[in-house]
Amino acid sequence: MPASRTVTAAVIVIGNEILSGRTHDANLPYLARSLNTVGIRVMEARVIADDEGAIVSAVNACRAAYDHVFTTGGIGPTHDDITSAAVARAFNVALVRDPQAVSLLTHHYAAADLNEARLKMAEVPEGASLIDNPVSAAPGFRIDNVWVLPGVPRILQAMVDGLTAGLKGGDPVLSRTISAFTTESGIASPLADVQQQHGATEIGSYPFVRSGRFGVSLVVRSTDAAALDAAAAAVTAMLRDAGIEPLTEDAPAA
Repeated sequence: MPASRTVTAAVIVIGNEILSGRTHDANLPYLARSLNTVGIRVMEARVIADDEGAIVSAVNACRAAYDHVFTTGGIGPTHDDITSAAVARAFNVALVRDPQAVSLLTHHYAAADLNEARLKMAEVPEGASLIDNPVSAAPGFRIDNVWVLPGVPRILQAMVDGLTAGLKGGDPVLSRTISAFTTESGIASPLADVQQQHGATEIGSYPFVRSGRFGVSLVVRSTDAAALDAAAAAVTAMLRDAGIEPLTEDAPAA
């Protein structure tokens, strides 16, 4: 990739239900796509249990290694929602009931419905700033470079849509996809040559089966539109030189 600085992120998916297979995680793909649009590249993702020690360890490791850390899950009203307390512990600060968060919940719920369990969702690490939740009022929060978000996809998506405009990243990664009926082993050597000749791009190979036939989608990525188009053209030429006609090709990036 080009030598310009890349703004990086890690995503920490928190939840026993994800690890057990009971719940399919939809948040990582949405975060990765949304962050890329503002030039922030997700470089690592972890899926961890609802365990305070595991959360503390993951948050501290990732916040030291990346520009941004996004956690999902564990900020609801039940006993196993321990992310807020764990993040407070990671930063060695107190967990406090935020007055602004309490006000948001008070306006959202009828007085009879605002019980202690729901007020738990107003607890954040001391010094954190709130992240607006336009769906159900209970906010997420940010402390330093750590952004703490809920696990419910519809709510997370609305919150991410609201916060990405304020994030400063580098150039977004552009991509082109060229697909063909062939095998990875059949084009491995010439594809490696193309990658070597186009160092400003990354080329990934992803096999598929369609109508009983093996195929490969070759995805070219770069922050440089001209380099991307040149590498995509080289991939297409490589396939045709091997007697393989591409099935589909994205429109040029530039």
